[in-house]
Amino acid sequence: MKSIAWVLFFALLAQSPANAGSKADKAACEVVKQKIREIEARMRHGYTAAQGIRYDARLRELRDKRYKLCRK
Repeated sequence: MKSIAWVLFFALLAQSPANAGSKADKAACEVVKQKIREIEARMRHGYTAAQGIRYDARLRELRDKRYKLCRK
């Protein structure tokens, strides 16, 4: 009887939301990293002051998002 309880426990643990979202989180992490690389590449080609402000703001948002998604 105890072995059945353990099997059910581990089956439920394997289907927990933390494990279910890991592939989606990894994919989202890669998307965010790619967007950061694209903006950094654009910035290497020069930009106006207004564009620089927008790039900096967008990079700040993406880096915050990367911190939340990619550190797991």
